[in-house]
Amino acid sequence: MNEETKPFWRTVLGAVLLAAAVTVTMLPAFAKTNSVKVVPVGRAVGIKLFSDGVVVVGTSEVTTPEGQVNPAKACGLREGDIITHIDSTEVDSIEEVEAALQKTAGEVMSIRALRDDKQIQLSGRAVQCAADGSYKLGAWIRDSMAGIGTVTFYVPGTGVFGALGHGINDTDTALLMPLESGSILPATVAAVQKGEAGAPGQLRGAFDTSATLGSLESNTDGGVFGTLSDTSWASGQPVETAERNQVKAGRATILANISGDEVKEYSIRIDKVYPESQSDCRDFLIEVTDPRLLEATGGIVQGMSGSPILQNGRLVGAVTHVMIDDPTRGYGVWVGRMMERCGVN
Repeated sequence: MNEETKPFWRTVLGAVLLAAAVTVTMLPAFAKTNSVKVVPVGRAVGIKLFSDGVVVVGTSEVTTPEGQVNPAKACGLREGDIITHIDSTEVDSIEEVEAALQKTAGEVMSIRALRDDKQIQLSGRAVQCAADGSYKLGAWIRDSMAGIGTVTFYVPGTGVFGALGHGINDTDTALLMPLESGSILPATVAAVQKGEAGAPGQLRGAFDTSATLGSLESNTDGGVFGTLSDTSWASGQPVETAERNQVKAGRATILANISGDEVKEYSIRIDKVYPESQSDCRDFLIEVTDPRLLEATGGIVQGMSGSPILQNGRLVGAVTHVMIDDPTRGYGVWVGRMMERCGVN
């Protein structure tokens, strides 16, 4: 069995010649859910995330009148560092970094950053680019990400929601994006690129940037979480969440949104429940068995990340990854991990 997998959250990204970074906080496994009742959702949404600091995704030479130099590398910046301050100025966006660099005008500056959850202090100089005369640091940075994913559940009364079932990772550094703010937006699925062996498919759609369904408050290895401002778009009856020992190999279903904004239930099989000690949030091996879903998507595709998994009337988890060589199979995360990470238990 080829164990290479891919999460199914589709991203649309941008970077700029400057600098940035990321942190990962691993949390312990959660043993019980205490039968919390939640509403399974399964709706596709647009997800926007703005980083806390800027993430360094690479470095590059800058062409100056004196030749090519790489000031970011020279001052000790590395891929994955999160720049939070330049001199005394806090920076959370590409534009703020650019403005701070122009202000230094090539003089020695201090750079405060996070590396492996520890604060570091560096000194360096931006250099003047021969092409446009602006001062550059010679690092590629990222300050935001956007894409389509699926909301797994929300908690009645509080509006707390969980989505994706895995974190939003920077595609260059593979580290969790540090969250400063974010939101989920209404989305519709317009088409499906069918998955094939060696080529995972994806949902194609658009989201409405003029409306907001809720705010993002955390980005974790077990999903993204926040609070809905309007729960009317996610109708459904509350169900109990499953304790880990209630999840069994055998028949189950998922709720998925693969056309427009319609959510349908499809049959799957849980082939294996992994030991609780496993720490990468791949708790179940699953296989799509529903002929309708196989015909439409080929199995699991990008954008289905977060689709709720139901068994015996309980929410047991969410779809998280697809197997590259077999899109009919993939992985799911146990709902207990998600509940722990959003602070509901």
